[in-house]
Amino acid sequence: MPVHIIGGGLAGSEAAWQAASLGVPVVIHEMRGVQPTAVHKTDKLAELVCSNSFRGDKLDNAVGLLKEEMRRLGSLVMRVADEVRVPAGAALAVDREAFSDRVTTAIAAHPLISVERCEVPAIPASSRDVPVIVATGPLTSTSLSADIASFVGRDHLAFFDAISPIVLAETIDHSKVFRASRWDRSLGPQGETSDGDYLNCPFTKDEYEGFVAAVVAAEKAAIHDFDQTKFFEGCLPIEVMAHRGPQTLRFGPMKASGLTDPRTGRWPYAVVQLRQDNLAGDHYSLVGFQTQLKWGEQARVLRMIPGLEQAEFVRFGMIHRNTYINGPTVLDATWQTRARPSLFFAGQVSGVEGYVESAASGLIAGRNAARMTKGLAPLAPPRTTAIGALGYYVSHADPRHYDPSNITFGIMPALDAPPRGKQERHLAMSARALADLDHWHAADAVPVPI
Repeated sequence: MPVHIIGGGLAGSEAAWQAASLGVPVVIHEMRGVQPTAVHKTDKLAELVCSNSFRGDKLDNAVGLLKEEMRRLGSLVMRVADEVRVPAGAALAVDREAFSDRVTTAIAAHPLISVERCEVPAIPASSRDVPVIVATGPLTSTSLSADIASFVGRDHLAFFDAISPIVLAETIDHSKVFRASRWDRSLGPQGETSDGDYLNCPFTKDEYEGFVAAVVAAEKAAIHDFDQTKFFEGCLPIEVMAHRGPQTLRFGPMKASGLTDPRTGRWPYAVVQLRQDNLAGDHYSLVGFQTQLKWGEQARVLRMIPGLEQAEFVRFGMIHRNTYINGPTVLDATWQTRARPSLFFAGQVSGVEGYVESAASGLIAGRNAARMTKGLAPLAPPRTTAIGALGYYVSHADPRHYDPSNITFGIMPALDAPPRGKQERHLAMSARALADLDHWHAADAVPVPI
């Protein structure tokens, strides 16, 4: 019997790949193609909506560790991301169209995976032998969302997320911007350094204060469905940050530390970074500039950024609902639901935040669904690994104050004898994690048909 996966985003695609790689047939049920969402542009699998960045890619960074663990576990998402990466300093960013194209092609070519284009309005009835993975992401349909709420009761939660604008590269005034990566950290092909992977738009004090005042005064788009707007703290709209205080943006996405303007030899007062969005280099996204401003207001306010006075926007920012469950009351560290062990949740709907974390949850859910079909017990990776710590957090955090989380070293067990320096401590935690992962993976043998 096949594993059924609802949703063909990052988590669903990764889960399908993992289960099929272990010799188990998979059916992905994806509604895009027959039922659009408010923000997706195509019907391709693993379409990236909010950003093209998978964040840090070094082992002194928790998400960099998580990526390396996923690579060692045969992740499709990480393989494709590495193939279509674009310059982004010490981060991993991808050409978003090439990324979804290649994931879609890989899934379609796998003989054990089929894709059915249909909306699934309710959680399918599941039995012990037929696992179901709900990986519908932040834009779960209204009917399925209501059925999930019925299944998890009062613990079905929701918050709002926002998307950054994208600008056409040829409309940037390069006489006013400079190229650099923060602290000169840049990873080119094979890891060589470059002149810098970001275009930086520098602000004087007066320019910054005028910009913040314009953001605060600008008209926002209306938000429906909820009386009280709740945003994920790691992805706040710029106008929400600006309302918190005049210096909030300057110490957030507009911080200039580590970015020396070669024309002055100093850090600017504030800066907006532009990150290459595709391999052709003709689209750039505004880093950390999620917004819910009306599109006309965005055009006016964002053209106050030095270098973007004549900018043409390929996409404006927008707001969308992000639905998730209260993981600690529903899930085990294996991503199974406690009430129905053959039912899994993965991706953002499970209560994780971020592209990489979503794919990582799908990776483990897919492996464990495959194990169940083979009569094997599902397994959780060690808590000392990033991927294991993520599952432990989702299943063991305080349910009274639960918020979606990115991976951090803070949710991993401390070292017995940690080095004194922060970077050294993080590298030591990564070394322990990778050793423990390799040991666990070697023991996690699943028979695969020849």
